[in-house]
Amino acid sequence: MSYNLLKEKKGIIFGALDEKSLAWKTALRCFEEGAQIVLTNAPVALRMGEINKLAELCGNAPVIGADVTNMDDLQNLFARATEHFGGTIDFILHSVGMGINVRKNIPYTNLNYDFNHKTFDISSMSLHRILQTAYKLDAMSEWGSVIALTYIAAQRVFPDYSEMADAKALLESISRSFGYHYGIKKKVRVNTVSQSPTRTTAGSGVKGFDGFISYAEKMSPLGNATQDDCANYCVTLFSDLTRYVTMQNLFHDGGFSFTGVTPAVIEQMKEE
Repeated sequence: MSYNLLKEKKGIIFGALDEKSLAWKTALRCFEEGAQIVLTNAPVALRMGEINKLAELCGNAPVIGADVTNMDDLQNLFARATEHFGGTIDFILHSVGMGINVRKNIPYTNLNYDFNHKTFDISSMSLHRILQTAYKLDAMSEWGSVIALTYIAAQRVFPDYSEMADAKALLESISRSFGYHYGIKKKVRVNTVSQSPTRTTAGSGVKGFDGFISYAEKMSPLGNATQDDCANYCVTLFSDLTRYVTMQNLFHDGGFSFTGVTPAVIEQMKEE
């Protein structure tokens, strides 16, 4: 069902890879709610993924490759996007992350710092680069909205999440700090959404991920939030109905973040 929440709005979606990705689902919902969108991902991801299929489903949305660690790429992206839209941008989704040490099974207590630097560059500082580029080009509309996707490991220890926990903590800090400056300049709001563990291509690469999902399901009063529900939530945050929400880390996790223990978890421990 469409509510036309994003009628006449224009946005950029970073990070759609395949049908399992949160960015993919969010792009579809934004289009269904009346938005025009531009899709972007790293050039290598564009070759590996199915983004052209998504572009067709979203009204033949333009696909513009951009390395989020490259300022020239980002300036080109915003220039082409504003040209395509014929004006400024109303919303941005940052769904970008890569843990190099995690991918290479290097433990947190023995990090390769060159890999770690790259992880922060892609997963965290990319948000600062995106915001700074938009800020300098004056590419966002007044009362625009930016969302970056995060995870509760930024606040609590999930050992196997490793360096990505630090990257998400930095991501959330950037959203607060830049959210202040962008709010002062142009009423642009910047938030992070802390989503339930979700079976995406990226998430499934974390060691013990199936255990994450099972545990969270047993801990959450409402159960784990799905990709589709995350997309719905992002739509509300892109809409004019949430104009005064900014600089927040918003938990979208079925209540997991504020639940201490549940009978289902206790029963599972007894069985073990």
